[in-house]
Amino acid sequence: MKYAARVPHVGWGLPHRNLFGGASPTLLLLSLLIAGAASAAEPQKLTYVDLVKRLTDLERLAVLPEPGEKCAQWSSYDRKSRYDEATGQYLGWDANGDGDGFIRREGDSFVFAEMEGPGCIWRTWSARPEQGHVRIYLDGAQEPVVDLPFKGYFDGKNEPFTRSALVHTVAMGWNNYTPIPYQKSCKIVADKGWGAYFQFVYTTYPKGTQLPTFQRQLTAAESQALDEANLILSQSGSSELRTSKDTQLRMTGATVAPGSAATVETLEGQRAITHLFVSVLDLPKSPEDYDVLRELVLCIYWDGESQPSVWAPLGDFFGTAPGVNKYKSLPLGMRNDGFYCHWYMPFAKGARIELRNEGDKERKVNFGIFHASITQPIETLGRFHAKWHRDAFLPEDPVRRKIDWTMLKTQGRGRFCGVMLHVWNPRGGWWGEGDEKFFVDGEKFPSTIGTGSEDYFGYAWCNPTLFANCYHDQTISNNNKGHVSVNRWHITDNIPFEKSFEAAIEKYYPNSKPTLYAATVYWYQAAGQKDPYEPVPVGERTGYWGSVEVANKVKGALEGEELKILRKTAGNPAPQDMAGYGPDWSNESQLWWTDGKPGDTLDLCMPVEKPGAYQLTMQLTKAVDYGIVQLSLDDKKLGGPIDLYHNGVVATGVLDMGTHELSKGQHVLKVEIIGANEKAVKSYMFGLDYLKLEMAPTTGDAKS
Repeated sequence: MKYAARVPHVGWGLPHRNLFGGASPTLLLLSLLIAGAASAAEPQKLTYVDLVKRLTDLERLAVLPEPGEKCAQWSSYDRKSRYDEATGQYLGWDANGDGDGFIRREGDSFVFAEMEGPGCIWRTWSARPEQGHVRIYLDGAQEPVVDLPFKGYFDGKNEPFTRSALVHTVAMGWNNYTPIPYQKSCKIVADKGWGAYFQFVYTTYPKGTQLPTFQRQLTAAESQALDEANLILSQSGSSELRTSKDTQLRMTGATVAPGSAATVETLEGQRAITHLFVSVLDLPKSPEDYDVLRELVLCIYWDGESQPSVWAPLGDFFGTAPGVNKYKSLPLGMRNDGFYCHWYMPFAKGARIELRNEGDKERKVNFGIFHASITQPIETLGRFHAKWHRDAFLPEDPVRRKIDWTMLKTQGRGRFCGVMLHVWNPRGGWWGEGDEKFFVDGEKFPSTIGTGSEDYFGYAWCNPTLFANCYHDQTISNNNKGHVSVNRWHITDNIPFEKSFEAAIEKYYPNSKPTLYAATVYWYQAAGQKDPYEPVPVGERTGYWGSVEVANKVKGALEGEELKILRKTAGNPAPQDMAGYGPDWSNESQLWWTDGKPGDTLDLCMPVEKPGAYQLTMQLTKAVDYGIVQLSLDDKKLGGPIDLYHNGVVATGVLDMGTHELSKGQHVLKVEIIGANEKAVKSYMFGLDYLKLEMAPTTGDAKS
């Protein structure tokens, strides 16, 4: 396909010359997003460049899978979770020791994965990769094609795993989306000291598909293709829009009275919606926008069907909720000038876009709808579905129902492409301990089973740090208390199904805690195959959240998780929710410093409002993997080393760090890791609950 015409900016209120707000001519590479998919009518021969193009090809997701195409995952999940064929019972279904599972031992090594080809690894993830080597053997070779410390897959220092959009660490999760194809087989083996937690997501293609055997030494063309994909993905949501010669743009507005619906646009013929832009006029600011974006509902009908294939609250459809939370990803995002959607949506006879207003005020919404001719035979293309729900189609099996929360359940043929999960968790505590589980075509045991909810979304260790990436995002989190919103887009690692599909994620906290889940799920399904999801009344979409419960706080404390970080030599200091460990931590949280080693230092800002003599107290955390630290105040040691080892997670209680004459302004609390107890797991972690400064008595001498 040739791309010649450029559709001008449609006027979302910002002085940009294109829809995405970017202007760099190098971003013409975005045409890869709408590159034509190869015909599935005969066995395919795919080059490494072809596979790389799939990293950015949203159009190909609509191509219905051929028999033999499967996507699955090897992970370190707890092997106590299993399905007993003899009794039909799920055993150990909530087992949670997910850090070190493997298939078997071979000498001193651990076999992580074994796959038959033709196939391709699309995603590699870990929560704690370390220096033990992980080796990948392809197509029966005696020598590994990749032999690196596990950390070397993620640290950006080893080709071709160096491109930041594909290889990145976010909120303590280590991700690598570089394709690793093979023709006959793949085996992954690890040495001792490899770390903890792993996931390898891979696609197996129909027999006869010809794939290259991956080599780390890429050709110039292969390296250039990865560079181009990396550029597109790193600019997700900010790239210049490119269109085909017959692309048409419909700009329209809808004014919708309370309790009514308006047809925004009707399209006729055999075409595809390629991009959708929406701006809500006079949208109130947060948090008043929460209800508005749940009261407005986007509905899209394909080919004259009476049931919408897209039904979702307007805000949720664009990938974060509640309210407007600006972020950018490959298929969806929210910007200053409105929301964007790049999911590819083909239809055979026509499409109707409808906006419903179930609130009590009139709403005005502007739409920009791009549509073009399809590039594949319509019979090979599925219809795009997106549905929002709360607690729909929970498992019937009593064991599964206790722990598994259904994200999507449907019958037919199609591809699962992603989910936005909205969590309401007002009392705090780690909500996301549970694993994802994907059951394809009637599987009793899922071909995808994970290691934790945050791991599925590409981060780790319940880290609340916000991030936005091409394939995964955490758009809301306040130390995991209150609202949390996370995304995972399955682009190359989409899940094909021929007969049925069920995606579940474990939910440890019951609704009564309360911890409440809502999801918007995105997938393709064959034409004429309806999904089971019905509209959800507005009373169930709004108003079910209240106020966040305030945790116990030590009066006058300087909370560790709120201290300014002045300097670090290594590691990742971040807030950690401690509610799950008991009531002993002020504000139910701490500053958690991980991935440090002996000799590393962390400098924290300790503000002093007025000069004087102060008694300094603090509370730290002890655990099995915590280190020995030396604390200093303004480069003067605060006593001797503190051993933070304990066989369990406990607070130290109040520690008296002496009395100090302090000037007004900023002072520096330095933490230096100097070792670990001989009984400790050598992870050298450190946790600071709070500091407290109290004016010392006026009598007696103050220690400097």
